[in-house]
Amino acid sequence: MNNYIDAFDIKVDQNLFSFVENEVLPGLQVESEQFWCGFSNTIKELAPKNAELLATRDRFQKQLDEWHIAHQSQPFDFSEYKSFLTEIGYLVEEKDAFSIATKDIDPEVAVVAGPQLILPISNARFALNATNARWGSLYNSLYGSDAVTGALPSGKGLDIEKANAVIQWGAEFLDDAIPLTSGSHQDVQVYELCQKEGQHFVLCHLANGDIVDLKDSSQFVGFNTSPILSLLFINNGLHIEVQIDATTPIGQLCNAGIKDVIVEAAQTTIMDFEDSVAAVDAEDKVQAYRNWLDLMKGTLTAEFEKGGKTVTRTIAKDRSYQQPNGEALTLRGRSLLLVRNVGHLMKTNMILDKQGNEIPEGIADAFLTSLCALHERTEEGLINSRFGSIYIVKPKMHGPEESAFTNTLFSCVEETLNLAPATLKVGVMDEERRTSANLKEVIRSVKDRLFFINTGFLDRTGDEIHTSMHAGAVYPKDLIKAQGWIQSYEARNVKIGLDCQLDGTAQIGKGMWAMPDAMQEMLTQKIGHPKAGANCAWVPSPLAAFIHATHYHRCDVKEVQQQIKSATYDYTESLDSLLTPPIMENKDLDSATIAQEIENNAQGILGYVVRWVNQGVGCSKVPDIHDIALMEDRATLRISSQILANWLLHGVCSEQQVMETMKQMAVVVDKQNANDPEYTNMAPDFDNSIAFKAACDLVFKGGEQPSGYTEPLLHGARQQFKASITKPELLAES
Repeated sequence: MNNYIDAFDIKVDQNLFSFVENEVLPGLQVESEQFWCGFSNTIKELAPKNAELLATRDRFQKQLDEWHIAHQSQPFDFSEYKSFLTEIGYLVEEKDAFSIATKDIDPEVAVVAGPQLILPISNARFALNATNARWGSLYNSLYGSDAVTGALPSGKGLDIEKANAVIQWGAEFLDDAIPLTSGSHQDVQVYELCQKEGQHFVLCHLANGDIVDLKDSSQFVGFNTSPILSLLFINNGLHIEVQIDATTPIGQLCNAGIKDVIVEAAQTTIMDFEDSVAAVDAEDKVQAYRNWLDLMKGTLTAEFEKGGKTVTRTIAKDRSYQQPNGEALTLRGRSLLLVRNVGHLMKTNMILDKQGNEIPEGIADAFLTSLCALHERTEEGLINSRFGSIYIVKPKMHGPEESAFTNTLFSCVEETLNLAPATLKVGVMDEERRTSANLKEVIRSVKDRLFFINTGFLDRTGDEIHTSMHAGAVYPKDLIKAQGWIQSYEARNVKIGLDCQLDGTAQIGKGMWAMPDAMQEMLTQKIGHPKAGANCAWVPSPLAAFIHATHYHRCDVKEVQQQIKSATYDYTESLDSLLTPPIMENKDLDSATIAQEIENNAQGILGYVVRWVNQGVGCSKVPDIHDIALMEDRATLRISSQILANWLLHGVCSEQQVMETMKQMAVVVDKQNANDPEYTNMAPDFDNSIAFKAACDLVFKGGEQPSGYTEPLLHGARQQFKASITKPELLAES
């Protein structure tokens, strides 16, 4: 049972109240009475509106279901369907052209294109790894992955063949990013730091005796001579540091003695309170808020065992160089931190309103993450944003009315915390169908604070399936990617963003690379994101960020965006394609294909849910049915459960077949986790496995879940499991 403190007509969980009073408010120019009073008043004003928005979602879904059911026996008439969407207000009128008016945006967001990390805020070690992923070793990333040779290093010592392949790849990368007037970096024997009339420059001595300069000498922007020679270059706004030390094992293999190539990578990092976090009560949320607070203070640390020793990780310091003219140059050592709040759907029992009702969790996140962020404003200066801006990514909004609600919520927070209007910036995640179809008007509703829009295949596909649940049977997961709606969705997002003048002011992002161990494949495929005009894209790890950074050297996103802006584009055709449901014309798939799809999805659901429910792990590498590690979070869970729910509804498979497969895959998942001492098997006692029952509910009750979201069922199961630990009799009663 929660213990609550009364504060201005709301009841606050004692742990949360103590955290705010004793850890967050001290040192701020915000009084306790001011904060709780403003918070309470906002709940009174906006909680009913939040409920109305959710009711509108349900109303639209009911109307859509009824329309599809009424037209099931008829050929799909797209013209009638589109008119229906307009008539009910699902499609809104698109108004005149406009430009976003966001001010005080940091260059990491507004100017520089690069990788973006997102990770669970609940894990301090992961949070620090990502914060420090602004800079990292390209050589180590290539050597420790399959990126260059398609395999990991062999043997216990230095794999000379792999190391030479990395050195060669690195030289080819430098040829692309910082080319010489002639020859190749592979042929350089000496990088000579020269000086003339107080200005430093670099000359490259080639194997054939030639001495050459950089093709663009302005790319040389800094250096250090101690403890080793380091040369700093810039390309497309990103820095590259070439470290030279011929005494090291790697330096001895390189003609020019290069020991490493350090790349600037994760310009921005999203600290996630949503899909990658399993936070179901005040205990979980306070720990997450505390990590965010310590990041804003710059004091977060994490201790862990490595090589038999205790290692303490802290936030990286800024990097110091000399400019070519000899003046000091300081570059930020840490990524610019953004925070993702939860969406409008979920409520939380850590705060109750005057009537004793749980409040919308999104309102709590907005107030508490913003309050914590004020600690970046120190007497010595600003720790995170150069302008004191607070960057909040807002997920799972359905259309302009919901984004306008977020705009109002953020204004309430600013008023309570004495912040200037639009200090809180908003990142709009374009992952719901009604937002995609009305994206221009969504952007208009937050045009004074927008810093980010992005696409996300997984959540967007989950909503696509649920929205058209009664339209017919959808394609298998891999084939959905080949349908026209997804191509229109990705292209429209970029084009509309550029029409609203996001270039030079805000990020246009693309989704996650979900295979963290498949770096060679990522190198081949993920360059498609900058080539599509996205100036940031998600990667699953710092290592992946260092490798993905090379794509932004090979592709000038600014040039791509200008080409897209000047090209003609048929908005009517793209909207029609976007709104065409991915329904199979003939659902008579062969039995082997059906069985394989059920197995793949069931195994993925179980592999994720069992960790979420039993261990509170919201995001991790989960082996698929072929033991290939995939990065799983609630977005991947949503699409997998919605496909099976859809197939059950339309008779592609039977409940018996799915249940039998779930039990078979539970055995597979148990075996895959056999070496985890904290793991609890689901099989054979399925009736007493909370995790197994939750996974089954996600499928068999998937059609009735709000917008196909997985959070309500997951949260309930996790809360039940946590209660069963302290009160085992609850497990038997369940």
